[in-house]
Amino acid sequence: MVRENMEEGLLTSRYQLPPNETKPTSNGADGDGLTDNLNMPSQPAASSLTLVLVFCTFVAVCGSFSYGCSLGYSSPAETGIMEDLDLSLAEYSVFGSIITIGGMVGAILSGKIADLIGRKRAMWFSDVLCTVGWLAIAFAKNALWLDIGRLLIGLGVSIFCYVVPVYIAEIAPKSYRGSFASSNQLMTSSGFAIMFFVGTFISWRTLTMIGAIPCVVQIIGLFFIPESPRWLAKCGREKEFEASLKRLRGENSDISEEAAEIRDYIATLEQQTEASFLELFQRRYANALIVGVGLMLLQQLGGNSAVVYYTSRIFKESGISGSLGLQVLAVLQVPAATIGLLLMDRSGRRPLLLVSASGLCFSYFLQGLAFCFKELPNLKALTPPLALSSTLIAATAFTIGLGGIPWIIMSEIFPINVKAQAGSLVTLVNWSTAWIMTYSFNFMMDWSLAGTFFFFSGISGLTVLFVAKLVPETKERTLEEIQASITHFM
Repeated sequence: MVRENMEEGLLTSRYQLPPNETKPTSNGADGDGLTDNLNMPSQPAASSLTLVLVFCTFVAVCGSFSYGCSLGYSSPAETGIMEDLDLSLAEYSVFGSIITIGGMVGAILSGKIADLIGRKRAMWFSDVLCTVGWLAIAFAKNALWLDIGRLLIGLGVSIFCYVVPVYIAEIAPKSYRGSFASSNQLMTSSGFAIMFFVGTFISWRTLTMIGAIPCVVQIIGLFFIPESPRWLAKCGREKEFEASLKRLRGENSDISEEAAEIRDYIATLEQQTEASFLELFQRRYANALIVGVGLMLLQQLGGNSAVVYYTSRIFKESGISGSLGLQVLAVLQVPAATIGLLLMDRSGRRPLLLVSASGLCFSYFLQGLAFCFKELPNLKALTPPLALSSTLIAATAFTIGLGGIPWIIMSEIFPINVKAQAGSLVTLVNWSTAWIMTYSFNFMMDWSLAGTFFFFSGISGLTVLFVAKLVPETKERTLEEIQASITHFM
């Protein structure tokens, strides 16, 4: 215990800063900052916004695009699949929700896979699973092959949910890390939007091929991007670590300061034994666990996955054309995600989360009122416009905040020696809660249309309180600073 306290104190004294101070640097450099002069012969550490960094992020978020496609597929494909393969509603409900079963299994393995074989190989592994899954659905002749394909996609995208934000967080400079990481949500929303929009015009089998495209693009792109320098440093691959960091920051950049900071932090962690899963529950990691698990739990209890999977039913119950509703919702997704990306490193994580959760609380309350009005003859005419507007508000609110920021914060707050175990745990919480909500949603709707959305509104209200009281701001801080200081947060 004494040794652990001494090590924690060393870590904190080296990396924790007072809230209103910045880390002192030499020669105007700031560990992960940016410089406006990109033509200097020797740039400060982590100062270059390079094409390599942009390309690496693009390749990584192809996995996020695939995840968005998997989310958006089941709603527009519902009618076609049920008619062509003669499926009952119960059989299609299994198909729609079984992705979360695969997600739970993948969540258990995701952190360990990314730690053992690296971030790049973990993405390759996910691409193979997803591609096979999409092909199984495309050529399915019965419910069994549909379910197998959907299960494999769940396995693959759950690994993407962990490894993509982790990889981006580990390669990006702190000044741009939020914006780069939020591109994860932009691409997820883009995949979701394309499936919703295009799925109203083409067959469900053709739609599966669109879902497989980002996997193929990423498989090719991964050959041309470097491995995460922090993972390489953790593995003791010193030459590859320096080469990767140099490539990301630019050949003319001075990486010595950033490299030294990463080495010192890794060395401090190596004084501790590699944490087992049970050691994750030590007091020093308690705050990070509360924040990470809490955000994932509240994100899914708020009902987003269920609403996404069964949007068509919600529109039909509201008296709205399913195709028109899906198209309008699809058009809105990308602009909303773009706003979130632009605001991420300006407003910070906490303000966006607060706005997002507040918007969801308000919109779900309106949705509940819309279904209450449906039972009143004098107010029944208000149900369709109120239901559509509240759905659009909810989609926008979720996309700019709660959709992606919990994954960003998860990638930032856990030290690298427990990142695998912590990442698997929070991803498992996310997918298992998603399964509970997607499986129970139809039963909840049968119980009470209005009550279902009032419940979601209440959960969103709790999320506002949780963020306000417990979630730290991580904007413009290095991963090492965040991870050292969170042990003293709250």
